[in-house]
Amino acid sequence: MSQSASQAAAFFREVARHRIVWYVRDDDGSPAPKTSSGERAFPYWSSQARAERAAEIWGGGLRAASLPFEAWRSGELPELSDEGYRIGINWTGPRLVGWDFTVPEVLNRLAHALREGPYSDESAPGS
Repeated sequence: MSQSASQAAAFFREVARHRIVWYVRDDDGSPAPKTSSGERAFPYWSSQARAERAAEIWGGGLRAASLPFEAWRSGELPELSDEGYRIGINWTGPRLVGWDFTVPEVLNRLAHALREGPYSDESAPGS
C-alpha cells in the first residue's frame, strides 16, 4: 500500500472513531492549493498533530483548527462541493502531498468507515 493510500485509510478510520476533523487556517482563511490535475483541494487531517505539522510546513502563521464531524459532513462538505473543491486527505511529507477526492467520494468512504453504506474501490484515485 502506498504512503498516500495508508494515510487516506487512516483518515477515514480515525475520523469515524474520533468524530473530529482538523484543518489549517490563519486570520484570512485556509489554503486550498491546486492539485496535480489543476483543481483546487481543501485539505483536512484526522488528528491535531497531523494538522499542526502541516501548519508548520506551510508556515505563514497558519494554525490547526478543528471541526465537529457532523458539521463538517453536513455543512462544510456540501459547500465545498458547490464551490468545486476537491478534498485533500491527510497530506504528509515536506511538500504536503497525498490523495484528494471529490465530495461524493469522501462521503462514500465515510459511509463505509461508519458502516452506513457500501464502499466502492472505484472512488480511489487512479482506479
